[in-house]
Amino acid sequence: MKDLIHFQNVSYAYHTLAGETLALHKINFSVARNDFVAIVGPSGCGKSTLLSLLSGLLEPEEGTITLNGEKLSSSNRCSIGYMLQKDQLFEWRSIEKNIFLGLEIRKQLTKENKEYAMTLLKTYGLYEFRHAKPSELSGGMRQRAALIRTLVLRPDLLLLDEPFSALDYQTRLNTCDDIGTILKKEKKTAVLVTHDIAEAVSLGNKVIILSKRPGTVKRIVPIDFDPALTPMERRNAAEFKNYFNTIWKELNQDV
Repeated sequence: MKDLIHFQNVSYAYHTLAGETLALHKINFSVARNDFVAIVGPSGCGKSTLLSLLSGLLEPEEGTITLNGEKLSSSNRCSIGYMLQKDQLFEWRSIEKNIFLGLEIRKQLTKENKEYAMTLLKTYGLYEFRHAKPSELSGGMRQRAALIRTLVLRPDLLLLDEPFSALDYQTRLNTCDDIGTILKKEKKTAVLVTHDIAEAVSLGNKVIILSKRPGTVKRIVPIDFDPALTPMERRNAAEFKNYFNTIWKELNQDV
């Protein structure tokens, strides 16, 4: 299968008056279509920098990033969606109007796209709340709305920057299960950055472990569960513990 994303010898450094800080060094990995790749590593290893490079907020100082075989540029970055740590819903807009926001900005608020948005709202249990304000929804429902706002733009690739970290533990588990199931059903390719090993194993089919700064690819761990299992059901599977321990040991080798 042709790679959707490919990193080849990608490096990036931050420059200040005090000097240079190398954040990522010679990063190499690929993401195939329909992959769910989770990225873990110690604090400060460059995980969020990597997502910023993928989204186009930053450009590599060395190496190349390709999307669908073409160098990542302003012309093809519009096919990438981004979910942040907070849902970033506007409180003065209804859930429906929040979901339409990206379409409005792109001038794509067509009848077809409105119908697609309503289909997503119905499928994922938010249709009856479409006229509600974000403050009337639970944290998990708000994150679902934020995901639908991204999906309605039909991105080829979805970037997830610790999207559950602002939620309490129980809500985090349920929302992780919801969103993982939605992305699988919608056949979306995703790259997740997380500090939570259990989250990475329950969602991903591949976990990339970064070293301490400057971040390098220390190891890539393939994750193989019964495809019928939901993220929550993976946590109870026999092989979950082995994957968790493998990644834990790799992350703590240098501690």
